[in-house]
Parts: sequence; C-alpha cells; structure tokens
Amino acid sequence: METQINALGQHTGVDLDNWQPRAYPGSDPMMGRYCRLVALCPETHAQQLFEAFSDDTKQRNWTYLPYGPFDTLESFKGWLVESSQSSDPLFYTIIDQRSDQAVGLASYLRIEPTVGAIEVGHIHFSPRLQKTPLATEAMYLMMHRAFAELGYRRYEWKCDACNQGSRNAAQRLGFQYEGIFRQATLYKGRNRDTAWFSIIDKEWPTLQVMFERWLDESNFDHNGQQINSLLTCLKEYAA
Repeated sequence: METQINALGQHTGVDLDNWQPRAYPGSDPMMGRYCRLVALCPETHAQQLFEAFSDDTKQRNWTYLPYGPFDTLESFKGWLVESSQSSDPLFYTIIDQRSDQAVGLASYLRIEPTVGAIEVGHIHFSPRLQKTPLATEAMYLMMHRAFAELGYRRYEWKCDACNQGSRNAAQRLGFQYEGIFRQATLYKGRNRDTAWFSIIDKEWPTLQVMFERWLDESNFDHNGQQINSLLTCLKEYAA
C-alpha cells in the first residue's frame, strides 16, 4: 500500500476512505479440533479452573498477572464473577475437547471497533494446557475471529517486559516486536515496563496457513508430539 501525498507535498499515510467500523466481538463459542473457547461462566467453570490452576503448585503463572493468586475457591470465584460481567476485557474459558474440562482463560481487551484494533490478554494457561496443541489452537481461534470473522486491522499482545516466557510466546505465534513502553504502569507494588507486539491484517493470511498446517493431525505423532514447528510450517509455506 502506498502512502498518499497531499497538496503541500506531505506524506499523509494510506487512504482508508472505504473503512467501516467493525463489530464488537461477542461471546459465541470458538470451536477447534483440540479445544473450544466459550464465554466465562463462573457457576460452570470456577471449580474446574481452580483445580487446573492449582496444578501450578509454585504459583508461577500468577507472577505477571495483576491479580491473584487466590487461596480459596470462594475468593477465586468472586474474581471470576466480577470478570465475567466485563465487556472489556471480554473473558473466555478454554475447554479441552477430549476431557470437556476448563483448563485456561484468555480475553480480548482494549477493543476499538472504530479503528479496528484489538488486544489479546489476561492469558492464563494451566499446566494442563501449557505446551499442548490446545494452547496454540486457542490463540489461533482468537486471531481467526478478530481477522477473518470480524475484519480487524491490528491484533496486539502486551506483557511485562520481564516476562520472557510471554515474549517468546508472542514471537513464536507470529507477532512482531514493537518496543518497550517504559514505566507504563505498576502492579503488585512494582513497576512494569511493557513490551508491545502486534500482527496486522496483511500478515494474517500467511499466518493462518502456518497455524492450519501446524494444527493438522498429520503434524503430530502417536504420542501427540509435533513433527514440524510453527516456524518450519511457515518456512515451508513461504518456500
């Protein structure tokens, strides 16, 4: 896309005269082969999520979240009830298709239909979900809804700059690193520098093929281990 030049000889960016605001994401389920994402329902999901998160006995997964850990089911459910009533963040529960059990949470947030920007965040994968095809598929399904179904232009990932695991995950999933916002916020009594990542709409078609090749049943052996990595799938498509 070429930038426009006005009568003063100034570059003014790409012409988007045909742009229309996008729909707000709803709570309809996102269905995959390995997992599904459904609207967070505390009554249905609290016990299962509490048990799944309790597998993280050292509570490492709570370090970079602005809330938790929760020592009791009651306190955790109270937080879920409050979170389920929010439309931004808009929370989804990740369900394992085989066990039909809730194993994680994720949300859309900073949702801007007018400009077509949306962020994925509040990602909390229990040990039952981490490093499984379900985890990658959950992120793929959320991207697919944002880009393919709703037509958003920009998909963001932000995390504490100290959270190297989250930064690695973003780049594995195809996000482009954009830099650090210094002293962006504070939480749990400490400063947070925020690392920014994004995917934009023109990058999505290639990434979609990459994800679908990786998620195909033929890419996993009889033990459920990947044969080709996401990066390999991308390189094979680009070749």
